[in-house]
This record gives sequence, C-alpha cells and structure tokens, in this order.
Amino acid sequence: MWNKKEDDIRPPEPPARPAPHHPEPPQRAPAAPAPEPVRAGGTMEQNGRIGKSIVIRGELSGHEDLTIEGTVEGKIELKEHHLIVGTTGKIQAEVFAKTVNIQGEVQGNVRAEDRIEIATSGTVKGDLVAPRIIIADGARFKGSVDMDKPAEARPRPAMANDVRSAVTTPVPAESRAVKA
Repeated sequence: MWNKKEDDIRPPEPPARPAPHHPEPPQRAPAAPAPEPVRAGGTMEQNGRIGKSIVIRGELSGHEDLTIEGTVEGKIELKEHHLIVGTTGKIQAEVFAKTVNIQGEVQGNVRAEDRIEIATSGTVKGDLVAPRIIIADGARFKGSVDMDKPAEARPRPAMANDVRSAVTTPVPAESRAVKA
C-alpha cells in the first residue's frame, strides 16, 4: 500500500494576511532653491529681476545684471552690467548698459559698451549705439545704427602741431623732392 511520509502530512498553510495599511505622508515638492549669484572672475554678482506685473516709472539704475519682464518707463542705467528685456518686457526708456539683450519691446535709444542683441521676438523703435550689434532674422527694428567703438579703442586724431604725428608719419620721397 501506500506509505505516508512525514512530509506528506504537513498542516495546511494559513491564508496570507494582507500587510497592515499605513498611509504614506503626502510627498511635498522640493522648494525651489533661491537663485544663486553668478561668479564672474571670482567675484559675486547679483542678478535682479523685474516680474511681469511690475511697472516702474522714473530712473532705474544699479550695480548688478537685470532681467526685465515687466514695464519700465523713463531711464535705465546699468553701465557695467547686463540688461535682458524678456519676452514680456515693455520698455519706454533711454537705455545704457554694458550689454543689452532685447527679446521684448523697447521704445527709445539703446547704448551699450559691448553689444546690443535683438532676438527674433524683439522689437526696437529707436537708435542703437554699440561696437557690436546683432539683429536676428525676424526681429523688428526701426531707427539708426551706430557701431561706435569704445572711447579707449578709438585712435586719437592727430593735431597739426602734434610732434608725435610728424615723427611717426612717414612722408613719401616724391613729396620731399623739390621740383624746379
């Protein structure tokens, strides 16, 4: 006959119990880190931002790079820093900065020490003065362009009584000969 072994006489396993339900706390989105200052040449520089809903009337000046997404009317002066006019930025002002990047609208003259760049989405009605000017295909521009070099890069005009100009300027031999 058939012999039963101990292994064959195992008690049935109890049904599996569901694990106790412990709801996990809701996950929070990590907080956005504060914008960090940009390091340029080992120094800390700040970046300012004017949001879409901000309107400024008057003079705006500072010693940090600036992005404008809102509206500014008057004068903007950031001579040693960069200015970005964002796609929602609307400027009615005279602008002076080291570099100017225009993605929105500017009505007024723009002067930069290094360069002016008008992006495809940018519109400018005013005169541009900078050693380098970039106007992207599709950008709108009405005004004049003056690609003036910075003052220190311009050659000094020679004066009639300037000794250095007489010494350094060679005179052709034909003009020195006396014709009889």
